[in-house]
Amino acid sequence: MNYLWAGMMLVAIVYGAFHGTIPEVTQAALDSSKEAVTLCITMLGILSFWMGLMRIAEAAGLIRKFTGAIRPVLCWLFPRIPKGHPAMEQIAVNCIANVLGLGWAATPAGLKAMEELSKLEDERRAAGGRRYPAAPKGVASDEMCVFLILNISSLQLIPINVVAYRSQYGSVNPTAIVGPAILATAVSTLAGVIFCKVMDGKQRA
Repeated sequence: MNYLWAGMMLVAIVYGAFHGTIPEVTQAALDSSKEAVTLCITMLGILSFWMGLMRIAEAAGLIRKFTGAIRPVLCWLFPRIPKGHPAMEQIAVNCIANVLGLGWAATPAGLKAMEELSKLEDERRAAGGRRYPAAPKGVASDEMCVFLILNISSLQLIPINVVAYRSQYGSVNPTAIVGPAILATAVSTLAGVIFCKVMDGKQRA
């Protein structure tokens, strides 16, 4: 990514130098920097609001209830994760945050889930893979791949980030994206789940 952004900046400067538009390039860079700061402040406020609601929901026990509600689905998606394993709780929190459109809030739980899944693989290697075969060292396990697909294609009931972007850039109806976003993410999640189950079935065959 560093090379990509550096290349784009270099092309813009060279193009501006050849066409005599260096002042416009400089002004565009300054305007974009100002706009980026304004957008970050807007997103920080929205994220803080929803993160606060998540904390309140967690303190009130709602997150625990939501986790219990989706646990049967997660057990179906991750049948090889032992019951009560810490990875399952982190996966549940990640899914809840993603469904609420809190992608940034979902990241810490996602990283912790990956750490727990990695520890699970180490335990399987130590046990010799008697129950479930462990993935080779340095290779993502089946659970990691399923979780990654689920995380990327996650259903979103409230696309907070997109609504915030549309509001920041003067959309007349920022929430008009909610319906199409629910439909699109529902289809992507369904496709991801079907793919994971098909591949799991091939491995078992």
